[in-house]
Amino acid sequence: MNYWIFKSEPDEFGIDHLAGQKKQIARWDGIRNYQARNNLRDLVKKSDSVLFYHSSCKHIGIAGTMEVVKAGYPDPFQFDTDSKYYDAKSKPDAPRWFCVDVRLMEKFPEVIPTSVLKADPATAELSIFRHGRLSIAPVSAAQWKAVQRLAKVKHG
Repeated sequence: MNYWIFKSEPDEFGIDHLAGQKKQIARWDGIRNYQARNNLRDLVKKSDSVLFYHSSCKHIGIAGTMEVVKAGYPDPFQFDTDSKYYDAKSKPDAPRWFCVDVRLMEKFPEVIPTSVLKADPATAELSIFRHGRLSIAPVSAAQWKAVQRLAKVKHG
């Protein structure tokens, strides 16, 4: 099993959106960064564990955890001319963009703030801090465990 961190803007799709989905499962789509796409297409596998990171919002940080329930497949929005994610250069026989399906595992009692993550030696080197624009990035088992520990601590 691998560990990942997926970044999303909660105004677009936050942990509460996922919690409100049928069976708390949703497609993680709209990724339009080639390195993140490569991770989704080639490395993210069914049963992998994922940290759900809220970005570009008032409370930036890790909001909970998810599990990948369906490995990478072509993002259908790339073929939808009405979608903001439409890509005219992408073809059904040669898709450019991929997505996965995720299921909510746990919503943390409060978001673990970026300031707390950066201050903790076990999470200070999370890949999203080194590659800020990368929305799908690997996490080590030690970092995963550290986040689980931090989730049990009140930060406010």
